[in-house]
Amino acid sequence: MKPFRHQAGRGALIGPMVIACVCIEKKDEKKLKAIGVKDSKALTPEKREELAKYIEDIAKDIVILRIPACKILSYRKEYKMKLDELEALKVAQIIEMVNAKKFYIDSLGNVEEGKGKFEENIRKNLRRKDVELIVENYADETYPVVSAASIIAKVERDREIEKLKKEVGFDFGVGYSHDERTIKFLEKIFLEYDKKPNFVRWHWNTVENLAEKLWKEGKNLKPWVKKEILKGKSWQMIIKDFFKKKK
Repeated sequence: MKPFRHQAGRGALIGPMVIACVCIEKKDEKKLKAIGVKDSKALTPEKREELAKYIEDIAKDIVILRIPACKILSYRKEYKMKLDELEALKVAQIIEMVNAKKFYIDSLGNVEEGKGKFEENIRKNLRRKDVELIVENYADETYPVVSAASIIAKVERDREIEKLKKEVGFDFGVGYSHDERTIKFLEKIFLEYDKKPNFVRWHWNTVENLAEKLWKEGKNLKPWVKKEILKGKSWQMIIKDFFKKKK
């Protein structure tokens, strides 16, 4: 049996990171090719949903881990763990769950020289020593089985994002900084939310940069934004607020 792993939402501003492992029998690889699996980024959401149903039928097993934004932040604060290290930890946890000895993994970073840092971080967290890891850049574009895992991960993240949109009553798009709807929602949070929500990745520079931009434009930021997001510039805000009141 061959397991393959992929993640979705790694660099998002809003929502969870999702890591998926799809396990198939060697003989079933051709079935994935037949249904036309490919890198999830090259497919529409509708096509991913359609293919996910076929993949679930073909797969021997599927493992999905969801890491909420607040959990990512807690790992950074408590363990000083970078995102690459956190993802390596979660991949290792999946490997421990799955009854297989060979894993194909879509790599983060450069693996051309040696095993690469990502593989080293995975092995550092593994108790099992009987596994073979095939770690490659762009594996989701090379192996249909890795593409299948990328589809499952993306479908699951899309579902989580849609649920969150309904909860907050705002269509913030895909949750990435390149999406104008996501940035608009972050602005709304800074101006309207009375407390800091737990579904935002607060560690990204985009967050502080946007808050600073709004502050410079004279927008009425919520107190927690000034205290927690712009804490390094608090003295400047005090002076500016003082002169605003004097006027």
